Amino acid sequence: MALTSGTKIGPYEILAPLGAGGMGEVYRARDSRLDRDVAIKVLPAHLTRSPEFKQRFEREAKSISQLSHPNICTLYDVGHKDETDYLVMEMLEGETLAQRLTKGALPLEQVLKGGVEIASALDAAHRKGVVHRDLKPGNVMLTKGGAKLLDFGLAKSSGVMDSDPSAVTISQPLTSKGTILGTFQYMAPEQLEGAEADARTDIFAFGAVLYEMSTGKRAFEGASRASLIASIMSSQPRAISELQPMTPPALDRLIRKCLAKDPDARWQNAADVADELRWIAEGGSQLG
Repeated sequence: MALTSGTKIGPYEILAPLGAGGMGEVYRARDSRLDRDVAIKVLPAHLTRSPEFKQRFEREAKSISQLSHPNICTLYDVGHKDETDYLVMEMLEGETLAQRLTKGALPLEQVLKGGVEIASALDAAHRKGVVHRDLKPGNVMLTKGGAKLLDFGLAKSSGVMDSDPSAVTISQPLTSKGTILGTFQYMAPEQLEGAEADARTDIFAFGAVLYEMSTGKRAFEGASRASLIASIMSSQPRAISELQPMTPPALDRLIRKCLAKDPDARWQNAADVADELRWIAEGGSQLG
């Protein structure tokens, strides 16, 4: 059941709904202790009773708690009240990248700036062993302060120390081997095959997001799920220069390398991608 304005969850008073998704509902709320607005993500009671959804919710909390970066949404608190689990996060003002893309492609300057910010956020997560696994325009918020990466509900941790109990908990597989997690349009081939995801899986999704930012078109499309998967597995998106002739050749090359079918042929870490985007933004690549 959706929460109504005035409902209290601990020290937080619900003000208004912000949105809903597969992992629960998000509300604007007021923190009575610190007198500030926050965003509360609530896992409804019927999902709390599902071990998989509850574990996924806990995984999101633990994944975000490891991360401190200006381009990642900050987690303030986590709690449980009246059979309801909730996360308390910073309140972000702006629009999602998905909402912005309904108006078409972004100007090149914004593509490069936002690309650097998203890549930097991914790099921070990957350095902590956290793979997002669901990077898409709907999980990026555009604010006055820059892009913010959201929703680590499908994140996984890898390379954690066994001596860290909390890390071991979130490193357990959520689903059986071969299960597909994520949003199809932005999923890497190995993800569609149910293989283990790593940082390069996020880099493929980042390439698809960057392509869409640059062109206003999705990198991969299909009339059905089967044809979409076939497109991701075997075809290449149109060259960005065909859709946006003023695109620097280096940006086209960068995105194509992100979208390589073989993980070994992609950029191997998000830090290098961010550096390359900075170089392009500084004028390192001119039109041929």
